Amino acid sequence: MARIWTIYQAVILAYEEPNRRKGREKLASIIDALDKTNTKRGIPELRTLKNTLKKRRNNILAYFTHPGSSNGPTEAINSRLEHLRGITLGFRNLDNYIKRSLPHTGGIKHQLQPLL
Repeated sequence: MARIWTIYQAVILAYEEPNRRKGREKLASIIDALDKTNTKRGIPELRTLKNTLKKRRNNILAYFTHPGSSNGPTEAINSRLEHLRGITLGFRNLDNYIKRSLPHTGGIKHQLQPLL
């Protein structure tokens, strides 16, 4: 358990690094070191962590190369759709679901039509 805690703390320090290039290098080295470790036996959580970091490496390291990017808008739309799904208790017709979803997600906006 102490090994996982040490890795956790190292990841936190990499994200808190004021220099993004150095932070990226630190986190890349953590992922590389985990990738080289033999996790066939031992702690299953460490094996899961290793596999996840290896599989999502590019996405994780993108945090350092694309400052200010966020998945917040996507999560906001998803949250609204989940709320709508809970309200509707299931639509049988996909077209009706799409039509009902658009106003809740901001997909339909009132626009002036000056050419009419």
